[in-house]
Formats: sequence, structure tokens, C-alpha cells
Amino acid sequence: MLPTYQTAFLPLRQHRHHLRQWGNEQAPLLVLLHGWMDSSATFQFLVEALRQEWHVVAPDWRGFGDSDWNRDSYYPADYLADLDALLEHLSPHRPVFVVGHSMGAMVAGLYAGIRPERVRALALVEGFGLPDSKPDEAPGRYARWLKENRQPPAFLPLPSLEAVAAKLLERNPRLRPDRALWLAEQLTRFDAASGQWVYRADPCHKMVNPILYRLREAQACWRRIACPVQWVMGGDMWDHPMARGVFDTLDSRRACFAKLSEVTVADAGHMIQWEQPEALAQALETFFTAN
Repeated sequence: MLPTYQTAFLPLRQHRHHLRQWGNEQAPLLVLLHGWMDSSATFQFLVEALRQEWHVVAPDWRGFGDSDWNRDSYYPADYLADLDALLEHLSPHRPVFVVGHSMGAMVAGLYAGIRPERVRALALVEGFGLPDSKPDEAPGRYARWLKENRQPPAFLPLPSLEAVAAKLLERNPRLRPDRALWLAEQLTRFDAASGQWVYRADPCHKMVNPILYRLREAQACWRRIACPVQWVMGGDMWDHPMARGVFDTLDSRRACFAKLSEVTVADAGHMIQWEQPEALAQALETFFTAN
């Protein structure tokens, strides 16, 4: 088992980013990228289940966890540039192993095609792109974005950590209760003004993105990936709302990856690293040691 994480803050592109790090800095570097409304804490159980020696680094994306927030909306290109700056800092001369979950996987998949020399092997966990958008959606999306800029969204306060943990258990029924309570504490902070708990995330992430998702652009990036890629799916196929919209295009998405393997983790939904961290760790280490 790797030791308890060490925390650090790193300035990247005018934002202070919070990092969690585990293991020996001389060991192979493994970078873990979390998903939307999550944080680097999501990987704690996965890291504990690793059996090989790694130097694991997991950032909080901007606007999540303890990293700095934007002043307004968030855009996918910012995450690409943040990842590029992070890898330049961590490993400027060698490609690294990368794992992305959900939104983190979508960012990592694009990045590996844009900067193929920077990634040695890539695991995409429950993150194979979004449903394709249509140009006719643009006017409504822009109008909604303008409205939300005038009246930004907010999170409702949370009465207790136990209430947060209960929500996590409802959505992820195979998550252990003790782990749910630990995650609840990591994903929230106590707000003294209200006397309640609030999420450690910028509510502006709830704003609609005015930039449409264009599947053909993502596919063009995927085709340029040079490293081996592993797709990891939960056995409860498509339990995540975003995933349901990509089912009909999975084969065309698969065809973009020159070196693709797939693994399904049984008895797991979208949050595989919470519900089945041991099985996920085994799948990832088997893949990475072969590459």
C-alpha cells in the first residue's frame, strides 16, 4: 500500500493548482485526472490498491477541490493547457502514464492526440467523449449561457456530512459507507457563515458550455494518438446519463484508436474507482506494465 498522500500547490497558468502525491518520486510517474464535480480525492482507494511502486500525482482541475476558481465560465481548452503545463513541470523530457476518469478521460484523450509525444500509455475510465452536437443547438446554447452569466448558478448548502455521504451511497450503491463518509468530507467544506457544508467546487461549472461538442474534432485528435489506449468500463453499462448518448457511435469511436484494448469491471457503475478500486488497480497495472 502506498503511503498517505502529500499535498502541494503549484502555480500553473495564473492559477494555483492543488495536487495530491503518493509514493516515491523516483518511481514511474502515473498522473490521475478526475471528472466533473469531483477532485483528486476520488483516487485515494485506487492508489491504496496499487501493488507496484509508482509516483502518483493527481491534480484538482481548476475550479474543483482546492484549486483556484475562474472568474467566469470554464472551457475545455483551459484544461488541455493546464494538463500540458502540469506535465511540463512534472516530466519535461519523458512521456508519462495517464489515467483519466469521465471528464478527465475526455481531456486526456484529446491531449494524447494533440501532444502524442507526452503520453506513454493512456487509460480512459468511463470517458469516451460526449454525444455529438448539432449546429442548430448553437442559438439556444448561447442564449442560455448569456442568461446564466446574468444570474450565475449556486449550490444549495448541505446540512451535514452524513447527508452528503447518504447521497453518494444512493448514487453508488456498492460504495462502502466508511468510504462514502470520507469522500463527503473531501468533496465539501464547512461554511461558517451558514453553519452548513458546501461543495468544494465552483458552481459556475453548472453553467451551460456555449462551445458545442463536435465529435469529428475529437475523432481527429484520437486518430493522432501514438500510445496504447485502454478503455475501462463499469459492468453496469451506461448508468451515467452522458454515456447513454454515445452508445450508437461506440464503434466509430473505437475505430479512431490505433492501439486500443478494453476491459469491463464487474459490479461497478460510473465511479469504478469508488466501488471497485481493487479491480480497477489490477486492470490498470496489468495494462501499464505491458506498455
